[in-house]
Amino acid sequence: MAIGFAKNAELEHIFCDPGQSFRWFTHDYPYRLACWNYHPEYEIHLITQSSGTAFVGDYIGDFQPGNLCLVGSNLPHEWVSTNFGDGVLKDRDMVLQFDPQIFARTAEIMPEMATPRILLDQALRGLQFYGTAEEQGIDLMRRIGKVHGLQRLALFFELISLMAESDEKVILSSRDYAPNLDADSAAIMQRVTSYILGNLYNDVRMSVAADLAGMTPSTFSRYFKKTTGKNFVDYIHKLRISRACNMINEQTEPITSICFNVGYKNISNFNRHFKRECGLTPSDYRKLAAAPRTKQF
Repeated sequence: MAIGFAKNAELEHIFCDPGQSFRWFTHDYPYRLACWNYHPEYEIHLITQSSGTAFVGDYIGDFQPGNLCLVGSNLPHEWVSTNFGDGVLKDRDMVLQFDPQIFARTAEIMPEMATPRILLDQALRGLQFYGTAEEQGIDLMRRIGKVHGLQRLALFFELISLMAESDEKVILSSRDYAPNLDADSAAIMQRVTSYILGNLYNDVRMSVAADLAGMTPSTFSRYFKKTTGKNFVDYIHKLRISRACNMINEQTEPITSICFNVGYKNISNFNRHFKRECGLTPSDYRKLAAAPRTKQF
């Protein structure tokens, strides 16, 4: 089952408990705040189980258990799990949210606290960690949830230091991405993307999406590119290829069946778009996905 990513970019209001400089918590999936949302606080987000599609700004990609990201201020984001039935994924998300001003304020008396500035700037476009940084980051996230007071704060600074010093990270959103967070645009995008996700594996027509937006096709095409950072056709391909990646990871279906199941009409077109998005053929991607993994959750 896919929970549609609600593109009305909901503003999430975050409150830290008294006596705490950041907020750490876990939540299940589905969950009322597990939607296309944004907030002024920075967020470290760990997916502990399931796979699906990640949306961070104009980035669309697949995720697996252990996905660790740092999302900057007011950058819309959502992780949509797929194929988990009608139940609930217990504690799927482990989240740490903090006000970036804590570094600016404390740097006035502790110069070392200015160190994460580059990290925080990069995170405005979203960061995903991998390799040793991911493994150590996961461990620190879990340990933070088990302690309090100065121990908790020390582990938080250790995690930020790890992320700042590591080269094992990739920037997710494009440089030109500028989210439009006004209510009217949000309502339009909610209608359009509900249509896209509801028809993704069949026939998605830009003319229908334009009608839902109340625009002519040419006006809608420009609007969609400005709002999402991608043209309409590329956006559809990214969603379909992301879904194909998840199916290849999770299922033993032949590549040809997956091609048709995600909405492509012929295998050559599917292979071409898959390689463009992933840098590998679907068959090579399956071999890579089948390689032994050592991460434990």
